[in-house]
Amino acid sequence: MRYGLDAQQRAFQQEVEAFLAQALPGDLAARGKQGASVSKAELTAWTRVLNARGWAAPHWPVEHGGTGWNLVQRHIFDVACRTAHAPQLSGFGFNMVGPAIARYGSARQQAEFLPKIRNADLWFCQGYSEPQAGSDLASLSTRAERDGDDYLVNGQKIWTSGAEHADWIFCLVRTDPEVQQQKGISFLLVDLNSPGVSVQPLYAFNGKRLWNQVFFADVRVPVSQRLGEENYGWTVAKSLLGDERLLVSRVAENTRVLGIVREVMADTSRGPRDSSQQARLDMLAIRLKALEMTSLRILSAADAGGRIGAEPSMLKLKGSELVQAQDALLFDLIGYLALPRDSADNGHPWPGPAYAEYVASGRYHHRGYTIAGGSSEVQHNIIAKQVLGL
Repeated sequence: MRYGLDAQQRAFQQEVEAFLAQALPGDLAARGKQGASVSKAELTAWTRVLNARGWAAPHWPVEHGGTGWNLVQRHIFDVACRTAHAPQLSGFGFNMVGPAIARYGSARQQAEFLPKIRNADLWFCQGYSEPQAGSDLASLSTRAERDGDDYLVNGQKIWTSGAEHADWIFCLVRTDPEVQQQKGISFLLVDLNSPGVSVQPLYAFNGKRLWNQVFFADVRVPVSQRLGEENYGWTVAKSLLGDERLLVSRVAENTRVLGIVREVMADTSRGPRDSSQQARLDMLAIRLKALEMTSLRILSAADAGGRIGAEPSMLKLKGSELVQAQDALLFDLIGYLALPRDSADNGHPWPGPAYAEYVASGRYHHRGYTIAGGSSEVQHNIIAKQVLGL
């Protein structure tokens, strides 16, 4: 079965592309293409541009600022943004806690938090993992004990990306240690400026601050900042998956990276490319086309009301592997230029073309794609059991 965008979908695609061409600052897109980091101020400004257009939170309910787009439209929008090298908005606010507040929050919580998230006036980070509770998240031990109208929170979170920039953290905490693990967890919204909260950096091997540890020592959190019912935080956390489990193909990121691979392949200033590299590029393009068509078929079926089972595991598996395969070709194409550290770190001018500077950083970052969101081994098991019936 062949799949192609219909006239209405193509018109929507053109509308998005025209908006991006007009509204996305060229210098911001250039740095995004290169792989350079974007500052909080720059991401705030871009978020506000999208919010003014009504496109900051496409998947939120319309009454809370969403667009009402279906899954295919959201896919088209995502691909267009990544292909234009627009920076991605804060996933913790837009993809995680925002939808949770829209679904489980009180009217007061919705009015207080959702407009501020949409306009980047308030930044969240995620407080899930702990030193002894990563993959087995239900074994978390951070405690929240009731004290009148407050909880007293004590414990530690780790691998907390973006905590150095965040204003608030959403946390899973244990409010009842006497019941089954998943049934004694609550979902709290915590102001990081609260007394007793401390944030300490964790650095990657290249010296960059990628994560943090967050410590809680008798932190008072009003009960009014709990999201959902007490001891039902596990249900809130699981609901964050929602339709997002269908949008795991990484078609957008793969499309962006493939465009860069093609540009690098076309640069013959350092000598001609060999035929095997061109063959690898052609195969990557074929794999991406197959991935996109499969993704669109599944999204279209979901939009039509069809029941989607474990098929998205195939998209997650193949999309993650494809990004890494493209990184491998890029690495081969730039050769020794992958060796120097980022120029921002060593203070010296970059010795080669701009496209090569962050290829190594990108490749190392993308290694996590086959782990995050469910490792490839987990996806293989899901496919074997639920798709193939083995």
